[in-house]
Amino acid sequence: MIARLGVVGGGQMGQGIAQVAAQAGLDVVLVDVTPELAAAAIAKLGKTLDKLVEKGKLAAEARDAAQARLRAGAGHADLADRDFVIEAAPEKESLKLELMASLGKVTRPECILASNTSSISITKLAAASGRPERVIGMHFMNPVPIMKLVEIVRGLPTSDATYQATIELAQRFGKTTVAARDIPGFIVNRVLIPLLNEACYALYEGLGTPADIDTGVKLGLNHPMGPLELADLIGLDTVLAIANVLHQELGDDKYRPCPLLRQHVAAGWLGKKVGRGFYKYDATGAKA
Repeated sequence: MIARLGVVGGGQMGQGIAQVAAQAGLDVVLVDVTPELAAAAIAKLGKTLDKLVEKGKLAAEARDAAQARLRAGAGHADLADRDFVIEAAPEKESLKLELMASLGKVTRPECILASNTSSISITKLAAASGRPERVIGMHFMNPVPIMKLVEIVRGLPTSDATYQATIELAQRFGKTTVAARDIPGFIVNRVLIPLLNEACYALYEGLGTPADIDTGVKLGLNHPMGPLELADLIGLDTVLAIANVLHQELGDDKYRPCPLLRQHVAAGWLGKKVGRGFYKYDATGAKA
């Protein structure tokens, strides 16, 4: 039974993974680039749990128990005793390869290493770890505490025991799992990214305003959120990174990132997290 979890990365995804793990009863250590960033992520998680109590969605006792299971680590060495470690770093192959190499050295040999990558080869990441049979993809959806799906991606060397343990862990988190082949984009982003990218092209070509494009997709296709609004939520830098992987690895021009998407990322208009993407957002995260 997995009891001690490590999370690498204190951003939105890392915080969400740490939250669902702590609420599921696991002891969680979160590390980031610096101890200060890790501590800030844990503090933000505490406020998130407080808000759930205020809204009546979580009992105060459950909040206190979850908070007691969460702590910030100073670095990768603090993950040495973990049973399972999930990296939730930015979607950059070189960074994730570096992380896997480091985690493979500091964690126990039996520790399973999972990547929350949304597009990068699990087989390639596994090769960097020194324990390829114990590496797997565990792709959570955003926001993690709300979205029920987790894509489970086996690399070529991933063992049956690693796969089964990962399925069971996701189920403890209250998630539904789907198995995806280790092909760029897996299932969800193989379908989603072309949709978001095509919406960018529609805007680029002047087919409509962002609001018109989003309203058309929401009401015409019965989607809960428009593609440009969703891209802002995901982060335009992340959308571009995944599109680049799909384009480069699959070699098909249908995945070619829209020039407007590239321009927004170059301008630093990365979406909701910075207050501006295809829309502008106020300090509360509402559209301005």
